[in-house]
Amino acid sequence: MSPETITIFMFVTMMVLLMTGQRVFGIIGFVGAAAALLLWGQGSFEMPFNASFQVLNWYPLITAPFFIFMGFMLADSGVAGNLYRMFHVWFGPVRGGLALGTIGLMVMIAALNGLSVAGMAIGATIALPQLLRHGYDKRMVTGVIQAGSSLGILIPPSVVLVLYAMIARQPVLQLWLAGIMPGLLMAAIFALYVYIRCRINPEMGPALPEDERRSITRAEKFKLLREGILPLLVFAIMMGLFLTGVTSLVESSVVGAALATIAAAIEGKLTFKVIEDTTRNTLAISCMFLWIILAALCFSSVYDGLGAVRAIETLLLNTWDLSPYAILIAMLLSFLVMGAFLDDTAMLVIVAPLYIPLVGQLDFNLIWFGILYTLTCQVAYITPPFGYNLFLMRALAPPEISLGDIYRSIVPFFFLMVFTIIIILIFPQVALWLPDLYMAAR
Repeated sequence: MSPETITIFMFVTMMVLLMTGQRVFGIIGFVGAAAALLLWGQGSFEMPFNASFQVLNWYPLITAPFFIFMGFMLADSGVAGNLYRMFHVWFGPVRGGLALGTIGLMVMIAALNGLSVAGMAIGATIALPQLLRHGYDKRMVTGVIQAGSSLGILIPPSVVLVLYAMIARQPVLQLWLAGIMPGLLMAAIFALYVYIRCRINPEMGPALPEDERRSITRAEKFKLLREGILPLLVFAIMMGLFLTGVTSLVESSVVGAALATIAAAIEGKLTFKVIEDTTRNTLAISCMFLWIILAALCFSSVYDGLGAVRAIETLLLNTWDLSPYAILIAMLLSFLVMGAFLDDTAMLVIVAPLYIPLVGQLDFNLIWFGILYTLTCQVAYITPPFGYNLFLMRALAPPEISLGDIYRSIVPFFFLMVFTIIIILIFPQVALWLPDLYMAAR
C-alpha cells in the first residue's frame, strides 16, 4: 500500500468516525493504533503509545492548567467583569462608544484568559444586555462580541499557541510575541469599522444619554477605573516578570494564577463556589488538552513511521508542481472547512503530522505559520453553518437574538478577519517584528 493511499485511508477514516460524535482524542488515537496494527502486525500497536511518553519531557505543558486557572478565576469571580463597567462609563459619551468599549473588553479578556470561551461568556451575559438596553443595533453588537471573543486564542497567554508550540517544537514566547501585533491589528480594524458605521448611521450606536452620564460622579468613574485596572495589573506583572527573565514560563504561569486569586480576594469575591467552579473548569479543560496531545503523538508516530510526509511533499512539490504559496493557501482553506466541524485544537492535531513538516520543507517560518493557523481558526469559529462561536452565542444570547440574527451579524466581521489574514500573508513582519526585536535585544 502506497503512502498516498495510507494517507487517504487514515484521514478519511478519521473524518468518518468524527461524524459519529465520539471524543476527538479517542478517534485520533484509535486510528493511529489501528493503522499500526494493520500495517505492521501484532505488537506494533504499542508504538504509538510509547511515543506518548514524550509528553513527560514537555515541561512547558505545566503552564496550561495555571493559565487556564488564572482566566477562569478572573471570570468566575467577576473581577474581569469590572473591565466592562470601566469601559461602559469611560467610552459611553462617544457615539458607538459602548461597542468600542466592548471591543476593548474583548482584547483585555483575551489577554487575561487565553481562551475564547471566557470572552464570549462575559460579552454575551454582561455587555450584550447593556448594549441592547441602550438601543444599539442587535446584529452589529452580536457580531462584535462573537468576533472579539475569538481574539482569546491569539493574544498572549494564548493556550492554543502553547499547544502549537509543543507540537511544532517552537518557542512559546516567540509565538506569544508574534500574536500581539496581529491581535491588536484585528481589534483596531473591528473598532474602525464600528466607529465608521456608527458615524454614518448614528441610530446603530447612540451615545450614552446625558442624564445617565451626569448621574455618574467623577469619584465613581475613578473607582471603576481602579477596579478595571486590577485584572490588567495581574497580566502586566506576570508578563513583565517573564519578559525580563526574572521568572521562567512555568513560574510566570504560577505567578499569574496566584495573582488572579489574590485579585479576587482583594475584591471580596473569593468564595468557596468560585474556587470550586474555577477548579472544575480548569481540570476539565486541562484534561482535554492533555488527551488531545497524547492522541496527536499516537497518530503522528505512525504517520511519520510510514514516511508518508515525504511522499505528500513529493506529490505536491514535484508531481503537481504547486508553488509554495499555493500550498500554504490550500492549507489555510482546509482549516476553514474543518472549522465547520471541529475546534482549533482538534484541527491542529489532525493536520499537524502533515502540515508542520511540509511548512518547514517549503522554507516558511513556523512562527509565522502558527499565527496564520490561529487567525484562520478565528475565522472558522464564526463561519456558518457550524462555527463554534455561533452556537455558543446562541446558547448565551437573550431571547430577542435569533439564530438568523447571529448568522447575519457575523458577515462583515468575516470579511474583516479575512482581510487581516491577507495583510499577514503579504507582510509577515507584522507578526515577526516583535519576536525578532526581542531576540535582537537579548
